[in-house]
Amino acid sequence: MIDYISGHIAELSPTRVVIDNHGIGYSMEISLQTFAELEGKEDAKLFIHHHLQNNSDVELYYGFSNRDERSLFQTIIGVSGVGVNSARMILSSLSADEFRSAILSENVNVIKSVKGIGLKTAQRMILELKDKIVKGEEASASARFREDSSKVSEEASSALQMLGFNKANVNHA
Repeated sequence: MIDYISGHIAELSPTRVVIDNHGIGYSMEISLQTFAELEGKEDAKLFIHHHLQNNSDVELYYGFSNRDERSLFQTIIGVSGVGVNSARMILSSLSADEFRSAILSENVNVIKSVKGIGLKTAQRMILELKDKIVKGEEASASARFREDSSKVSEEASSALQMLGFNKANVNHA
């Protein structure tokens, strides 16, 4: 199994990169998050997910700027009915922490906002991934703590608004 590839960036687009490693060009599909990390760089190290499509000879490599993004990608494609293109679209639309936060808070609307993800798929993802994230199999501690503080912030904001403070001042404070 290939863990990572490093080398010179021969080609770069928002969805694809070619890494030249000792005269061999490795073509990889990437997310917009990884594209943003690679933009402006000459050399890169990408962590690889090797994907073989069922019932065909198509073989694809997916490249990620860090192990965390690759791990989350592999967890997402483990959800029933979610494929590699949907997982890449999720990671292009949301950061890893934003996605984990949406799963932990059961925020269907955030997940549904990703192109190609409908209500049923979003609900299935929450159902199948929440336990993995809570148990720490797929979450960083910062994502879990951020979710707790986010709920507290929302409650505090609501309380201050009920006391007569306007929303703009509450958000600014």
